Amino acid sequence: MLILNRFKNTLFLSFLICLSCGNSGKKSTDTAQKEELKTTKRTTEPIIVAANRTLEYLPLLQGKSVGIVANQTSVIFKETGYTHFVDSLLTLDIDIKKVFSPEHGFRGKADAGEKVESGTDQQTGLPIVSLYGKNRKPTAEQLARLDIVLFDIQDVGTRFYTYIATLQLMMEACAESNIPVLVLDRPNPNAHYVDGPMMQKDHSGFLGMNEIPLVYGMTIGEYANMINGEGWLEGGKKCDLTVIPLANWIHESFYPIPIRPSPNLPNDVSINLYPSLGLFEGTNVNAGRGTEFQFQRYGASFMDSAAYSFSYVPEPNFGSKTPKEEGKICYGKDLSNTPRISEVSLQWLLDAYTNTNDKTKFFLTSGFTKHAGTPELQRQIESGLTEPEIKASWQPELEKFKKIRAKYLMYD
Repeated sequence: MLILNRFKNTLFLSFLICLSCGNSGKKSTDTAQKEELKTTKRTTEPIIVAANRTLEYLPLLQGKSVGIVANQTSVIFKETGYTHFVDSLLTLDIDIKKVFSPEHGFRGKADAGEKVESGTDQQTGLPIVSLYGKNRKPTAEQLARLDIVLFDIQDVGTRFYTYIATLQLMMEACAESNIPVLVLDRPNPNAHYVDGPMMQKDHSGFLGMNEIPLVYGMTIGEYANMINGEGWLEGGKKCDLTVIPLANWIHESFYPIPIRPSPNLPNDVSINLYPSLGLFEGTNVNAGRGTEFQFQRYGASFMDSAAYSFSYVPEPNFGSKTPKEEGKICYGKDLSNTPRISEVSLQWLLDAYTNTNDKTKFFLTSGFTKHAGTPELQRQIESGLTEPEIKASWQPELEKFKKIRAKYLMYD
């Protein structure tokens, strides 16, 4: 009888455990399904950039003297087409005192590296203060009598793309002058991964001001919060910063860029390949400048013609008045049909180096170090390391960065 009772008790206990496990599994499944639905909803609904969320930021601008950091990508989207952000604010009686322009200018027509003069915008009559001319950090005089500075520019999430440097210097200047900064967030088309060599402090500059990897996987709003939170402004100052988030977007979302963010990034393929092919900027190899396929091909006259079936001739054009290898037949590869990648690929850089007979012609050492953020990558390539070996050397610092990055992510 005792044995029978024990058996019954054991059987009943087993039933309760199974029931509990079943409920727990159902709860876990329900939670997972809810999260999946939530993610699906965010990724299928139209992405709304912060500039379109006017109710979120107009109250912060009304009755104030406003300065705006903007370029040709600073737009508010409509059902058909778009309106420039500055034009929209003017029609809403926002008191815009001046516009600050980054590299390539307010209308985005200047070449890479070309100095941009301050002046007056012909369409609006507003004064334009160039932050890629006599000074890259706004002076106290240029910020005088402003109550707030608004930043709205489409970035591409690559360390040597200079808009994030302009953001940081503006935040720094505003912190020194006690002026709030309002950042309107936009998607980063290269936010779906983190990769590349880390910027070394000794080599920091306008092509990379902080110790971050080549691809850092953050929107410009998230990155602004990181600048502030990590104390990267001069003297550890803090900027009075507000970020207006975008909606219905996550880091894995594909976001087709409707307006080229700079003259030599004409489409989504070029933007996706830019972190990888942008390293050619520190070499004598042409990366498509002087053609209509910028950052979608590479080649040089000094590369082995027998190794390639593709060639092209760079000529001066919009965005590239004096391209590398101008007028010369460049032997190399066409990458215009490359599927979307999720890494900094070194295969093309290594291919070009391998097929350059006179290695002394390949690197522009100072420029390559600035783009790579470290002299180590050039040394690794010259030493004959493979891509897996080189990328393995990045991993410890990338893992450290990802932990810091996680504190500032707004969309995952």
